[in-house]
Amino acid sequence: MKINQQFYQLFKDKAEQVRVEHLCLGLGYTAVATSDGGVGIAYTYFDAKTGCMMHEGYENPEGKPALKLLEKILSDNPLQRSMALAAINALNFQAASNFPEKSDNRLLLESLGIGPGTRIAMVGQFKPLIQLFEKQGAKIEVHDIDKQIGTKENLYEKLSHWAEVVILTSTSLLNNTTEEILGQVGKEARTILLGPSTPMVPKAFASLPVNYLAGTVPTDAGGTFRAVRHGTGTPIIQKFGRKVLLKLR
Repeated sequence: MKINQQFYQLFKDKAEQVRVEHLCLGLGYTAVATSDGGVGIAYTYFDAKTGCMMHEGYENPEGKPALKLLEKILSDNPLQRSMALAAINALNFQAASNFPEKSDNRLLLESLGIGPGTRIAMVGQFKPLIQLFEKQGAKIEVHDIDKQIGTKENLYEKLSHWAEVVILTSTSLLNNTTEEILGQVGKEARTILLGPSTPMVPKAFASLPVNYLAGTVPTDAGGTFRAVRHGTGTPIIQKFGRKVLLKLR
């Protein structure tokens, strides 16, 4: 995938200079801390467990250059890409910390122009947002492959001919579907990549039809790692960070 190559090239030099201090693979999220003070998180993506070993070729990355984790963004194993994406978010921590906060969802509604009758295609089920958009009178079509909601054929038809707003989960970066999905989006649609895993890296998305990035920047490293170790999900993880929103175009 081109975007994986983009991430690698953008962070390769820094990753050679910065060490991984901590790596934690939780059931819900993965967290990485780097020697320059960065903390990054990403969704822990894996298929159904068939044994105790979740990925082959174990090497302890802690105390070593972050390049070892960054390289895994090019792996075919989604769990290894989870570690790499968390590392990318840690390497990008300082830059992402300067982006504007979206403490509530009113800014999201205003930015995407969501109101009565707005047609929204949501790739990845965000239940709180569904409730919010329905209160605004918007029309929503949800597709979530992991939860067996919707079909690929219906999704692509909605993306190309129906949707005015496309909300795409950043988990799509972990199953390598981001570019394929965005390739189906109509030219007039307003598109946002959303979720705690979202890498707030504008250059990586320069050639893709993404209008906004919305992610989570950890502000409490200890709380974040504890929440990850305890297998919690998005509502808890976000208590130890700030939600940020960035307009790309």
